[in-house]
Amino acid sequence: MRKRALFAVLAAAGVLGGLTGPAAYADDGVGDIQITDVSVNGDKDIVVGVTDKTVTVSVTATDPSGIWDADFYLWRGPDGADPYFDATDYVTPNEDTTPADCVASSPTTSTCSKTFTFEPDWWVTNADAGTWKVGVHVSANDGSWTNRWAHTTTRLQRLSQLTADAGPEPVAKGKPLTVTGKLSRANWDTLDYRGYAGQPAKLQFRKAGATTYTTVKTVNTSSTGTLTTTVTASEDGYWRWYFTGTSTTPAVKAAGDFVDVR
Repeated sequence: MRKRALFAVLAAAGVLGGLTGPAAYADDGVGDIQITDVSVNGDKDIVVGVTDKTVTVSVTATDPSGIWDADFYLWRGPDGADPYFDATDYVTPNEDTTPADCVASSPTTSTCSKTFTFEPDWWVTNADAGTWKVGVHVSANDGSWTNRWAHTTTRLQRLSQLTADAGPEPVAKGKPLTVTGKLSRANWDTLDYRGYAGQPAKLQFRKAGATTYTTVKTVNTSSTGTLTTTVTASEDGYWRWYFTGTSTTPAVKAAGDFVDVR
């Protein structure tokens, strides 16, 4: 994927839609095209680690003459902004110079898709994590078109990792048990994982033979992302940490660590 000057893409959209001038840069359209669905990454957040990740963006649209082509734009900027003047960042599909892959479900309705590849330390940096607007341009066989610069949104997130370790093992009933761990997330600037500081993580316990975890307490991560707390050992079971996530980092659960209480 390449970052590209916004004005160049907008100009292309204007040509495709048969327009010139500022009107091409706002939500607009000619004809009867109806967009019924836009999906990014299967309607899931885009979570990227330290290697490239490719996702599909698709639109389902209807027109009496049938759908000819579609294109997509991911951009960042203030709500209600004009993307021509106010976009702070902008990306285009991998195959931005070729037609979309359109599959017709009827003579009037098609689903068209393209792929985006997110490349850490190439164009994706830590500052890019967060909410992105999704623009869609759809063209019909009769020359009609519709352009929606912020039809929906998607979230680009830094992959998170979480560990848990409880000890001593085994432990005598009624004695202190220390549970440690570390919350880290992908650093797209350095292509590794760094501790996520100052984040609340839930310490959870599942007794042997049970199927669900119960939250015991909440502990904040240190400046290096580490977690540590002490509880009283009472029965055999599994201990884990659970991080509920933020807008830039997905939720994650550590694998449960079994402790034998004697």
